Amino acid sequence: MDSPLDSTTIRLLIRQKLADGRLPQNSIPRVWGGAGAGEACDACEVIITPAEFIMEGVTMSGEQRALQLHVRCFYIWDDERIKPGRKT
Repeated sequence: MDSPLDSTTIRLLIRQKLADGRLPQNSIPRVWGGAGAGEACDACEVIITPAEFIMEGVTMSGEQRALQLHVRCFYIWDDERIKPGRKT
């Protein structure tokens, strides 16, 4: 199971977090995945359980920071951060 939130709600949360800096604007050059271990998703804030897959990476430009997301949240974040006309 992925985040129990619907995609529209996740997309709105991600847009807000991109706008206020809680999620990075830049890409992550290398990501890896595995079973969750009770981490909170940086996008939807729902716990990623061991039965779920987590996408993890470290941003490389500016201040380095880890990012941990549900798979669906990762793809929505990646889509939102590159949208044309999005304010950065």
